[in-house]
Amino acid sequence: MRNNIAIIGLSSFGFYLCKYLSQSGVQVMAIDTNEDRIEQVKTFVKKAIVANATEKTTLQNIHIEDFDAVVISVGEKIDQSVLITLHLRELGVKEIYAKATTTEHAKVLTLLGVSDIIFPERDIARRFAHTLRRQGLFDYFSIGDEYSVIELAPPQSWIGKTLSEIKIRQKYNVQVIVIKEIVPDNIIMIPSGRHVLKDSDILVILGKEKDIEKIETI
Repeated sequence: MRNNIAIIGLSSFGFYLCKYLSQSGVQVMAIDTNEDRIEQVKTFVKKAIVANATEKTTLQNIHIEDFDAVVISVGEKIDQSVLITLHLRELGVKEIYAKATTTEHAKVLTLLGVSDIIFPERDIARRFAHTLRRQGLFDYFSIGDEYSVIELAPPQSWIGKTLSEIKIRQKYNVQVIVIKEIVPDNIIMIPSGRHVLKDSDILVILGKEKDIEKIETI
């Protein structure tokens, strides 16, 4: 568990990351050069400081290397993002996560050894595009570059049939990993082929992106 995390840069992404991590019990330190932004997070983070993280001495003085992970949320300021990353690497920070705005920015951060690159706007837009274009698709998220998970209502042609009869895995090369029953309220993990689908069921399906797209168009 990462219980001690520093967030550098309080953009909208950084602000909400501070908020949700704090709500889950993580000890968060927020760092930003803008005093007004720091005031906004003071009520829920463990520590919030006005500081310039592009200065290596600042990071040394707050012992940034003692944190379990550091998130750099200054993606729109590429030069600052790269400089902060360099300082963190030199100071021996265990895990570095960074927000990026362009593919080129992400490539530089990867070369610098960032643990993971975050594209908040791109990922949200992609997720919303999937749910927007198809009625009955409730949620979507990707797992790496190849696999995705979707949450959707079963197509009308599947209602009243068992999973075995529909042959989802054989026909579409995807796996139903969870069924959320609304009536009665119940969750079935890794359902058997004997489960009969109802119009009140919600399916959680895992598969390759190209196969998931076939399911979305049924």
